[in-house]
Amino acid sequence: MKIVKVSEQKINETPHKVDVRKLYDTEKAQAIHITLKPGEALLKHITPVDVFFYVIEGKGIVEIGDEREEVFQDSLIESPAKIPHRLINQSDKIFRFLVVKIPRPTEQTKVL
Repeated sequence: MKIVKVSEQKINETPHKVDVRKLYDTEKAQAIHITLKPGEALLKHITPVDVFFYVIEGKGIVEIGDEREEVFQDSLIESPAKIPHRLINQSDKIFRFLVVKIPRPTEQTKVL
């Protein structure tokens, strides 16, 4: 059995400049933990594969294409491949979510 603790994973350098930690990375899938502090946001970007977000803590704004919704803890949000999207923390508390990509992308994410 392999157990991965978020707190023991290094913060990855990304163009987003936020707390991004890979928890799972195989040839078949990826799971990434992201923490947005108050006022932080991901840059708008496009992923080459379908993605889903699972909100672990807090609330935030999700933009996918022309849609924009406030999301809360224990929500799952689907984001289709090749559609611009981003997540934003406009609250005064931490916003934590898991990003799951299946299949694992073979192309890079494109920041817009």
